[in-house]
Amino acid sequence: MANILGMTGSFVCSSVGWWLGAFVGTMTACMLSIVGVGVGMYIGRRIANDFF
Repeated sequence: MANILGMTGSFVCSSVGWWLGAFVGTMTACMLSIVGVGVGMYIGRRIANDFF
C-alpha cells in the first residue's frame, strides 16, 4: 500500500509542479517536477504509514 500511495503522490505532485513551472519556462517546470516527485513520495508514504 505504501508503494501505491507513494507512486500516486509522486505523480500528482510532479504534475502540479510541472504545471506551475510551465508558466515560467521549461527548465523551471522540470525542476519543480523533480521536487514534486520527492514531496509526493514523502507525503504518500507518510499517509500510508499513518493510516494503514
